[in-house]
Amino acid sequence: MRMHMRRFTRLTNAFSKKMENHCYAIALHFVYYNFAKIHKTLRVTPAMEAGLTKDVMTIEDIVRLAD
Repeated sequence: MRMHMRRFTRLTNAFSKKMENHCYAIALHFVYYNFAKIHKTLRVTPAMEAGLTKDVMTIEDIVRLAD
């Protein structure tokens, strides 16, 4: 996760000053990683492999979840 999110390295502009914002960023990363990103070894998303969903989520779908 550290390689994907520069928020974990303090030397960048994306460093979270508030714990609440940091938690939101982590949650968004996990949703994208598990529901939208197709993994090379699985050839599907982890959520599809686990049987939680049948379709790959788009960024628009993730934005709609934030409401």
